[in-house]
Amino acid sequence: MEADRIVRLGLSHVPEGREVFPFLSVRENLMMGAYLRKDRDGVAQDLDRVYGYFPRLRERLGQPAGQLSGGEQQMLAIGRALMNRPTLLLLDEPSLGLSPILVKEIFTIIRRVNEEQGMSILLVEQNAKIALETAHYGYVLEIGRVVMNDTCERLMNSPDIQEFYLGAKEAGARGERRWKKKKTWR
Repeated sequence: MEADRIVRLGLSHVPEGREVFPFLSVRENLMMGAYLRKDRDGVAQDLDRVYGYFPRLRERLGQPAGQLSGGEQQMLAIGRALMNRPTLLLLDEPSLGLSPILVKEIFTIIRRVNEEQGMSILLVEQNAKIALETAHYGYVLEIGRVVMNDTCERLMNSPDIQEFYLGAKEAGARGERRWKKKKTWR
């Protein structure tokens, strides 16, 4: 399907690695997200909403996006996707390359967007802890196949997830660890 048709269907994608338009200003990048929209008042409201989520973007409106820090570029990429007013937001590795403080900030905003706008979000994330703390339902993929799926609360309490993805140990420092055994998923 053509990209413009996908966007018209209400899907916005924030790719891994951010992919901002480096030579366009912050404001121009945000307006690219609203390119297909005709409702000027709605666009202005959404622009204000994005600035509410990411106040640093308002401070850097005229600055070329390529001069922003990695965290600011991630904020810009998410803000640009929100400007489409999607029904489904696809986020691919939003924590990639960010400091722990910025990761926490980004995921707080992702939760706010979901709660305040009721927007569905499909999150692909290798940081299992923050993904499970953020999402409602999770799928664990290994080599391209689903090996577990459940509510995130149940996944967080699963011994396999705790050991293999959250770093919990079953035995002491000298004892045998389950991860040394070959895992066979049911």
